[in-house]
Amino acid sequence: MTHHEPSLARQTAFDEAKAKAFAGQMLTALNGAALALMASIGHRTWLFDEMAAASPCTSVELARRAKLAERYVREWLGVMVAARVVTYDPVAGTYTLPREHAAFLTREGSVKNLAATMQFPSVVSALEEEILARFHDGEGMHYHHYGRFHEVMGEVSYQTTVMPLVGSILPLVDGLTDRLEAGIDVADLGCGAGRALLLLAERFPRSRFSGIDLCEAAFAPAEAAAWSKGLRNLAFRSQDLSRGLDGEFDVLFAFDAIHDQADPQAVLRSAHKALRPGGVFLMVEFGASSRLENNLAHPIAPFLYMMSTMHCTPVSLGQGGQGLGAMWGMETATEMLERAGFANVTVTRLPHDPFNAYFVARP
Repeated sequence: MTHHEPSLARQTAFDEAKAKAFAGQMLTALNGAALALMASIGHRTWLFDEMAAASPCTSVELARRAKLAERYVREWLGVMVAARVVTYDPVAGTYTLPREHAAFLTREGSVKNLAATMQFPSVVSALEEEILARFHDGEGMHYHHYGRFHEVMGEVSYQTTVMPLVGSILPLVDGLTDRLEAGIDVADLGCGAGRALLLLAERFPRSRFSGIDLCEAAFAPAEAAAWSKGLRNLAFRSQDLSRGLDGEFDVLFAFDAIHDQADPQAVLRSAHKALRPGGVFLMVEFGASSRLENNLAHPIAPFLYMMSTMHCTPVSLGQGGQGLGAMWGMETATEMLERAGFANVTVTRLPHDPFNAYFVARP
């Protein structure tokens, strides 16, 4: 092609309808980003929870209940009404959060609080300049760069993992509850905020629990809580899991943690080696495919790839790892478990959790 020849793209007829539809798609995304930010604020200020308890209410009444400045509450309500989250009665000047919406936006007894998850975009977007630099130099990031990330991750995983842990997740392994009652050794790899272990240590006092994570700051609050509760069967330690595990265990957990490691394959080999005969490894990871084209119908695929770009890949690279990313997928995860020596791997989906896959692996 010479300098003056039109490119193939320019020779193709311009589809006005397609262009208009795409512009609408991007505007929808823009409004979605605005709603996500405001939903995060609504969650952190307890505005959704207060509205659920007081609807219908005026902006003055809501601000008073939430102990917030009315002018900001009124503008926030404008976003919620425009986004069709909250309804507005202009005659009475009152706002209502429908019960059907409140079920996905409040803390009260819910494992579906999407408002908590809405905090992630604002947390990682604070690092946009740093991530831009990483696009150029190819380097990584470290956990301490991410501010509230561990706090938010702990809150979200409390819903998806801790609340249903005893009733829905432990039963994936036949006889596990009975073994925990009798007393066994358990470790949580990449334990993060450690809330799952706090629950288990209280529920199963005869078993012994270890929380292992590279970032000591993540589990520090849980460690303090364990001491204040007098839980002498729970201990935490900071360790690079890629370098092997100290000790032997009957059960190992890893909740959304393996893909972030510097060397996930080495961690899985260490897990296999650390299990006693008859032991089991229960791993939770995003229930996506390893193939991009298979994820087009996934309900939150753009969000997951965004989180992988902004957090999971950089923190792995920052440890000198391969940057496996959050979307390594069920196929790759299964292959790596088998490569680590796990001869029996089953993958299950649970009704309460449409986004994650549950791997039960045995040597």
